[in-house]
Amino acid sequence: MRIKTGDTVIVISGKDKGATGKVLRAYPKENRVIVEGVNVQTKHQKQTRTAQAEIRHIEGPIDASNVMLYDTKAKKPVKIGFEGTGKDKVRVNRKTGSKID
Repeated sequence: MRIKTGDTVIVISGKDKGATGKVLRAYPKENRVIVEGVNVQTKHQKQTRTAQAEIRHIEGPIDASNVMLYDTKAKKPVKIGFEGTGKDKVRVNRKTGSKID
């Protein structure tokens, strides 16, 4: 998976198309990511002895194929490539060739 936790991404398809946000969590085995402010779901929390009942709004996971890395300098989504092998492997912007990490 080319997207990592902490990356700024833009949603390229689905109900939140065009939204940008930071990746909060990445699940490589399921190929899904949780993006800040995207796919917000409503959860009803029951009352307990210590906490009041509430309606919580949390972000749900979306498929990693529906997001692209967002280049803040160019203000455009970019494709990600890899250079090097083994421990020297780094992510690069395919268009400009600049290193991402």
